[in-house]
Amino acid sequence: MSENLQSLAFALEKYPERVEVVPVEDLLLDSARGNDKRRAYIKLIVPDEVVKNLRGLPEKRQDQLFLVSIPKEVQERSESLIILPGEA
Repeated sequence: MSENLQSLAFALEKYPERVEVVPVEDLLLDSARGNDKRRAYIKLIVPDEVVKNLRGLPEKRQDQLFLVSIPKEVQERSESLIILPGEA
């Protein structure tokens, strides 16, 4: 498990009330599909503190910011009342 994934799993398990989860579509300002001349991109609206944290010197950065993708099948499983082997 990568260090980032370990940090995320620990935070979600031990301190879920301190983890902020916001769907990307709620922050989306602009987006464009990729083509031969440029890569695809998304522009997000975030608080200034987030930008300061991302653009600051590495030793001054405080919070980690992740873009997490949850596959549709996993989301559907989380909403199901049926528990499959390995999910208990």
